[in-house]
Amino acid sequence: MNKGTGLVKSLKLHQVVFMGLAWMTPMIFFTVYGVAYEASSGMMAAAYVTAFIAIFFTAYSYSLMVKAYPVSGSAYTYTKRAVHPMAGFLVGWALLLDYIFSPIIAILTFGIFMHTEFPSIPVFVWIIIMNIILAIVNIVGIKSAARVSGMSVLVQIGFILIFCILVAKDLLAGGTGASSLFSLTPFFGEHIALSAVFSGAALICFCFLGFDAVTTMAEETIDAKKTIPKAIFLIVIIAVTMYTAISYLTQLAYPDFTFTNPDNAAYNLVHLVGGNLFSSLFIMVLMIATFTQGVSSVTSVSRFLYALGKESILPGKIFTSIHPKYKTPFANIVLVAIISFSAVFISLDTAVMFVSFGALTAFIFVNLSVIAHYYVKMKKRSLKDTCFYLIFPLVGASFIGWLLTLLDKHTLTAGVIWVAVGFTYLFLKTEWTKAKERKMALSFHQTAIKKNIVR
Repeated sequence: MNKGTGLVKSLKLHQVVFMGLAWMTPMIFFTVYGVAYEASSGMMAAAYVTAFIAIFFTAYSYSLMVKAYPVSGSAYTYTKRAVHPMAGFLVGWALLLDYIFSPIIAILTFGIFMHTEFPSIPVFVWIIIMNIILAIVNIVGIKSAARVSGMSVLVQIGFILIFCILVAKDLLAGGTGASSLFSLTPFFGEHIALSAVFSGAALICFCFLGFDAVTTMAEETIDAKKTIPKAIFLIVIIAVTMYTAISYLTQLAYPDFTFTNPDNAAYNLVHLVGGNLFSSLFIMVLMIATFTQGVSSVTSVSRFLYALGKESILPGKIFTSIHPKYKTPFANIVLVAIISFSAVFISLDTAVMFVSFGALTAFIFVNLSVIAHYYVKMKKRSLKDTCFYLIFPLVGASFIGWLLTLLDKHTLTAGVIWVAVGFTYLFLKTEWTKAKERKMALSFHQTAIKKNIVR
């Protein structure tokens, strides 16, 4: 029985998996379908498998670090404790891009697809409505988050299963029986472009985000050192199975599929598969998924800002303020809502790129944290340990680092500028703190001299 005001360890394996999948949002496949299709030149199945390989090594590193530090904080905490506080700040600052742009993606997705369903209402109207609703819900707070997340995930998986069945039915109807369902073409096509596959993989790593988010639940999970690693691998395996299955089947069934607007390409695909009725069902399921993703994203970024404020990385008086009635970080939520209004001006692919930059940067440092903690500090250097604590994380860091370089040049430039701004802020803050400490020390010294003179 837990005493005091600490977090209660109540989450079981299936609850952690559901919450991770809810944060990931299985319907994210359709959200970024057009952008991912263009980035991978249509070779999405190969791109998802490639992304999975990179993510697998990183997932392994996360599973090791949560055993070492079974506390909330995820990549930021791991890097800060295992590598260096300044490196931890770098990861935390980069993760801000991930967290800030995640709700923007949810809001933008809502606006795009609602405008597709109701063309007479502009996208920006839906964006404003969704943003206000998410802010209100997060300020007031919601109950039974795990149950709601679980129901949302089941609805999404159910839709994906129906989608795959309908596509398989089209393949069987237009092919040569069951043999038409089996082909290596989606993975090893005659005109496959490896550069396009890797570029697509760099972008769609975004679709796997969620496995890492469950590490923040370590303090609320029963036997976190065993449960969280299992949950991480289950989430990644479930995700790659769904994403690859959809990509594989659609590539076989509709090899010549084209679209004019990548933002709503998925709607065109769904309409091709199931017609008007299925398209309406798609919009409904997507809205459910988008809402839960949006609530989760705003919750995550507001709490992350709270954590940074608590550690004095950001101004504590602002970012640690709690609403007296609802006990939520009111100021942070309002700030996120203000920033999220930029969804009116930002394209979906730009938002996805920024999230990918933040996530991939964090992934690199989690892999390096394994080396720093286990191989360097704990000196686990036997042949077996070298493989697990040096080679595996090096492969993961190298693969992720390479994918990071494949992001759009404008995204990389903006990301580097963002990190430079972070370091400038850290430098100025450090210098201001030192100056304040010197001033206090001088004041204390002068006071002491005056007291001696009086005596």
